[in-house]
Amino acid sequence: MKSKKWLLTAGVVLSTAVLLTACGKANKEADAPTTFSYVYAVDPASLDYSIATRTSTTDIIGNVIDGLMENDQYGNVVPSLAEDWSVSKDGLTYTYKLRKGVKWYTSEGEEYAEVTAHDFVTGLKHVADGKSDGVSLIQNSIKGLDAYMTGETNDFSTVGVKALDDYTVEYTLNKPESFWNSKVTTSTMLPVNEEFLKASGKDYGAVTPAGILYNGPYFLKTLTSKSLIEYEKNPNYWDKENVKIEKIKLTYYDGSDQESLIRSFSSGAYTTARLFPSSSNFASTLEQYADKITYSPQDSTSYYFTFNVNRQSYNKTAKTSEEQKSSTKEAMLNKDFRQAINFAFNRHSYAAQLNGEDGADKIIRNSLVPDNFVQSAGKSFGQIAQQELVNYGDQWKEVELVDGKNAIYNPDKAKAAFAKAKKDLESKGVTFPIHLDVPVEQTDTIAVQQSNSLKQSIESTLGAENVVVDVLQMTDNEKETITSQARVPAQKDYDLNSTGWSPSYQDPASYLNIMDPKTGSAMKHLGITKGKDQEVVAKVGLDQYKKLLDEADSESISLEERYEKYAKAQAWLTDSSLLMPTASSGGSPVVSNVVPFSKPYSQVGIKGDPYIFKGMRLQKDIVTSKEYEEALKKWQKEKLESNGKYQKELEKHIK
Repeated sequence: MKSKKWLLTAGVVLSTAVLLTACGKANKEADAPTTFSYVYAVDPASLDYSIATRTSTTDIIGNVIDGLMENDQYGNVVPSLAEDWSVSKDGLTYTYKLRKGVKWYTSEGEEYAEVTAHDFVTGLKHVADGKSDGVSLIQNSIKGLDAYMTGETNDFSTVGVKALDDYTVEYTLNKPESFWNSKVTTSTMLPVNEEFLKASGKDYGAVTPAGILYNGPYFLKTLTSKSLIEYEKNPNYWDKENVKIEKIKLTYYDGSDQESLIRSFSSGAYTTARLFPSSSNFASTLEQYADKITYSPQDSTSYYFTFNVNRQSYNKTAKTSEEQKSSTKEAMLNKDFRQAINFAFNRHSYAAQLNGEDGADKIIRNSLVPDNFVQSAGKSFGQIAQQELVNYGDQWKEVELVDGKNAIYNPDKAKAAFAKAKKDLESKGVTFPIHLDVPVEQTDTIAVQQSNSLKQSIESTLGAENVVVDVLQMTDNEKETITSQARVPAQKDYDLNSTGWSPSYQDPASYLNIMDPKTGSAMKHLGITKGKDQEVVAKVGLDQYKKLLDEADSESISLEERYEKYAKAQAWLTDSSLLMPTASSGGSPVVSNVVPFSKPYSQVGIKGDPYIFKGMRLQKDIVTSKEYEEALKKWQKEKLESNGKYQKELEKHIK
């Protein structure tokens, strides 16, 4: 939540999917520039997109390489290089018919070869042989791929990908996946030209424009480390009518001078700029751009705190006795105690440290799965989960699992939950106050402010005689060692820590499976070893959660029923308060000349926000707050309708 890249993406996210009214568009876009200029924060380590799946690579690749499918302006997955697609009645075989005449080009624009079905076979083999960072997304999906990856067989022809002819590629899955096409929008599923791959040898994917071939809307023309990234439009692109920006110039930004973004925008050097309400000169920016500050939509990345319910390491702690350690551990195993912390946590104050008072609620997230991630029967996922949540007790009445509202914070509910917890805990010999260690990087000013905000809201609500939040400031290396870089759960050295998750495919499982006690990546944050620590798993009820996940996963035909079952899992997770959602990426204040909602939108894959330029349009005048809000309301309405129609069409395909 605090990385340089996260702070910058909002400037581009402003453009997502809907057009202004026809009359307004004609006036605003007259004489509009066709060059987009802004900043980037991280250099790519490789352009071998099949292997390197970090965003520093995929942000570039999404603009220069097309795959079988892409996202439309509402987030629906639609054909790209695949002109059409079909799925077998058993849901296991996906067949894609390619557009004819689509070509590969060098960075100089020279034609190299035609894009064929064989390139998709080569791409997947390169993924497997190179042990791609992203192969886990598909390793257990595509038939035979896991056996090839684990060395059970060295015959790639046994893997479920075939070029039936030059223009037909077929994938065979192990089991039906209604969300399969969203996986196809990832870099792992992109084509690779075999001849170029072999000719390049070890230089394939080198961090230079000549390191790869291109079949997408842009050519990469310049890539200078910690300096400049430049693109130019591909004049022979198959869908060139939907590419409005001719040139893109991104200048390296190290985050040291926040005010440089708005200065460069004001001088005309940048097309957009992210604003920082906590900066010293924000008052003058607010005065100059008062009616032109807009807030980008929240995106799919969810940030949250987790309780280390099985904490085993105490090298970094404010606790002074074994009694404090055991009391805190016993408290964290108590659901009422966790709920008390959850209800006492003022997310508005926490978010305001980054986004200012006016923008604080615009990044609040109240559930792991964003409320609008998918829908069922005209209802958002959040609405369905909310209906299930009230079954867990009156404390969840009037709690809305929607973005942008401080819906969980409730001091009265916090005190009531704590009273129940204290009575039970005292009967077990627990002593108070409970001390919660929260690590934070000492040089990260915003993170320190947020941690102290967490401390203030919890202690003022529950009383410092009951709960003390110990904010432990340390170096970046020290913090990473006990949090993100801790190799095993036993090395996780904290009671509460903030982390985040972004989905890999368009299905609630992509979020909720991280809490699967047998396979979930988030288990380590709870101090639990996957598939083990069964006593702790049972104490916090994760065995019940596992049953809900399995029941939801068993529904592979009806999307509505599948989403409703996953909503039950989300409701359980919310009630458990093992994981406390706080905020999302996006939702940041910007000023911009980008036409609101004028390009593809996606919450997964590499063919949507924030750094995709296909479809983006610019206007001569700065977008006003009024224009943006009108466009946003229009897009939200149209998106709901479009997603509903898309879901029905998808179900026709997979039934």
